[in-house]
Amino acid sequence: MKLTARRQARELALQILFQTEFTPTISVRTFMDVFEESYDAETISYADLLIKGVQADKAAVDSKIQASSAHWKVERMATIDRNILRIAVWEMKFAADPIKENIAINEAVEIAKKYGTSDSASFVNGLLDQVSKVH
Repeated sequence: MKLTARRQARELALQILFQTEFTPTISVRTFMDVFEESYDAETISYADLLIKGVQADKAAVDSKIQASSAHWKVERMATIDRNILRIAVWEMKFAADPIKENIAINEAVEIAKKYGTSDSASFVNGLLDQVSKVH
């Protein structure tokens, strides 16, 4: 899978995870159906893996994030930042085939620059750096 396909999958997973926090009554499948024709099968497949993984391991992922965050409770973090962190932590620590931490961090920072606030990239970078060191 090309890097761009993985990046697109991460961005798609972020968008869907973000939406499901605001509209929990709409299924992930419904959101995936909306995007199905906009992406290739490989991108959809990896996004689906990320979403299912984050949702299945959410408590454990959030626990790792919380343990590395001295000043912010996970539920008080910006929704975009929280979901970027969840995707990266899941890929680093919980995926069947984990990706290298420096790659996960770099991808998360780039996505935070695109979707987050002006502070998101440094926040995501610092927190994920802590997660990689502590856990």
